[in-house]
Amino acid sequence: MYDYDLLVVGSANADLVVRVERRPGAGETVLGSDLVVHPGGKGANQAVAAARLGARTALLARVGDDGHGRLLLESQRAAGVDTVGVLVGGAPTGVALITVDPSGDNSIVVSPGANGRLGPQDVRAAGSLFHVSRVVSAQLEIPLETVVEVVRALGPDSRFVLNPSPPRPLPGEVLAACDPLIVNEHEARVILGDACVSDSPADWARLLLAKGPRSVVVTLGAEGALVATGDGVARVPSVKVDAVDTTGAGDAFTAALAWRLGQGESLAGAAAYAARVGATAVTKAGAQESYPTAGEVAAL
Repeated sequence: MYDYDLLVVGSANADLVVRVERRPGAGETVLGSDLVVHPGGKGANQAVAAARLGARTALLARVGDDGHGRLLLESQRAAGVDTVGVLVGGAPTGVALITVDPSGDNSIVVSPGANGRLGPQDVRAAGSLFHVSRVVSAQLEIPLETVVEVVRALGPDSRFVLNPSPPRPLPGEVLAACDPLIVNEHEARVILGDACVSDSPADWARLLLAKGPRSVVVTLGAEGALVATGDGVARVPSVKVDAVDTTGAGDAFTAALAWRLGQGESLAGAAAYAARVGATAVTKAGAQESYPTAGEVAAL
């Protein structure tokens, strides 16, 4: 019996968002809207997204003992996330500086802060959480050595989902545990490195699968996604909506997919549901504030 459908190990940031008519070039200054502060961070986003959908969710993260940290904790608890694994102190809360243009596209710079202090020792100290979680999800806004320790802490029947963002080369131990590895085009190219010898997303999926993951999902934005297993590569269609803000949509996709996999759904079926969740999220501004309930997804 599992206490949690999903344990998210990852970052928690305050998102400082400014809307701009266009993003500045090198050496250029542009005027933007008033600053808005939202709770964010890829780990915290995934936890809220899953909990909003109805998943029993816990978060293992680190925030500062400051106003941004309190904002993040309040957001998690309001969504129904168990924050027993959220550690406080050691550095200021991480911050993401985000500009959003009129089309809804965004550019992000992250100052990790306390996220960089979430270490392997914190994973080991939270070992009991891993053994009562059906699925464990991680990202790379925390130290890579911490993600390696997450893989080592997995329960015997737990499933591991990784979105390697921001991307970097991954050790074989981590790749071998991924089921699935979830990447966009940029992340796929970075992880493949010299092995990226094709411009075809289907080839990326096959090449990534050959590096060791048990399964791979390549997200393609408005073009949907590809899922790859030992049985082959399949396309998952997109859901057409009018995008307002794409901030955090990938985190909503990952959280929804991880939860549905834990409920026994096939990879293709889970990805199709996740596409609907991500599409619903981009119709509203912000990250966590935009995440839908299961009822809102069904109504899309």
